[in-house]
Amino acid sequence: MTTPVPTGSPGLKRRHIAAATLGNALEFYDFVTYAFFAIQIGHAFFPGRGGYGSLMLSLATFGAGFITRPIGALVIGAYADRAGRRPAMVLSFSLMGGAIIAMAIIPPYALIGLAAPLLAVSARLVQGFSLGGEIGANTAFLLEAAAPEKRGATVAWQGASQLIAVTIGGLVGWGLTEILTKAGLETYGWRLAFLLGAVTLPIGLWLRRAIPETLHVRGPAAPEVSRWRLAQRSGRVIGLGIAILSSATIGTYILDYIVTFAQDSLHLSARIGFLAEAVGNMVGVPALLFGAALSDRVGRWRVNVWTNFVLLLLIIPTFWWVVATRSPIVLMVSMATLGIATNFSAGSYMAGIAESLPRSIRGGGFGTVYSLAIAAFGGTTQLVITWLMHVTGSALAPAGYLVVATGIGQVALMLFPESAPVKGASPQSEARGVALAVEGAT
Repeated sequence: MTTPVPTGSPGLKRRHIAAATLGNALEFYDFVTYAFFAIQIGHAFFPGRGGYGSLMLSLATFGAGFITRPIGALVIGAYADRAGRRPAMVLSFSLMGGAIIAMAIIPPYALIGLAAPLLAVSARLVQGFSLGGEIGANTAFLLEAAAPEKRGATVAWQGASQLIAVTIGGLVGWGLTEILTKAGLETYGWRLAFLLGAVTLPIGLWLRRAIPETLHVRGPAAPEVSRWRLAQRSGRVIGLGIAILSSATIGTYILDYIVTFAQDSLHLSARIGFLAEAVGNMVGVPALLFGAALSDRVGRWRVNVWTNFVLLLLIIPTFWWVVATRSPIVLMVSMATLGIATNFSAGSYMAGIAESLPRSIRGGGFGTVYSLAIAAFGGTTQLVITWLMHVTGSALAPAGYLVVATGIGQVALMLFPESAPVKGASPQSEARGVALAVEGAT
């Protein structure tokens, strides 16, 4: 039995943040591991279909888990909003860990035939279900346990943990390519990478069982707001939130596809692709944390809108430079540039969406917004850009797709209301931020 932590309590400890973000980190470690070893996984479960066909089926298996994310967001998110953040976080992390271990130990098609791809798809479906509920409960906990003036900086550790995990995953993959033969990577190297991620399971479960509960602790008294107005505002937040996170998802998954892109389109080694991705993610961590902390001071809207606009201007030049030169150094510089631009506002808009939702639906609401965006575009982005490059013959196809997505995100960010109770903004936006913060806390 844990003691509830008051909303905005300064008693939020580093181990609480670690407990909340470890599941998110494991998700992205799993992602980069699958992305790098997509070719090898395809050979294990879909042999004899040619290089392109095997890769596409492998990516489709990866995408299968995205189908169940909205279901997990609704089921586990509702559980988090009813029973508490802590039990929901323990449940989702347990399911996630089991799915990752299962993925690592499923025998190949050569041994068990059709059962191999069926089991692999089943493991991805369970993993997707758990991740759908993971993000809503975790983000709600971090937001509710943080002081109002530090919500952005606290919630940003969700995104920072993703980047750290992807960097670690990239380094693990790079290390395996250095010490194992091609045959070793094909047979057991990718399985070893998954199992290394699963090592965090006992640590995560131990940490999560000891976190305080935030659901049933009331914040400051809310101003009188009609149910209709609250529903209308929540609907707007959800709609714009889906557009914002869909745009961000496409950007994230295109940049995280760089290992496969480097091999298939630039004809560079997997090692170069991993190093470039690691560089982009490493510089993205301080950019994300700084941008979120800045949004606590100057407001979410300013950070989100202007950062995304800069990203929009950078996409075409950086991709063209990479494709024209096919240089490892250029690839790393470009990934670092896009890593900063992509991540600078990530913590800010995540906090903005979560704090704009009422506490009573925050776990399920935020999880649903996030999962719908991920389900629609996370599971399809790699398939789409692989197909676009295949039919157009152009390595610049991902850049065009990213420009369209980022442009849509720009419009949604401009329409999203200010939610941070900051000083220095206009009186109207500051008042709106205070009202949203108070309403969301109750």
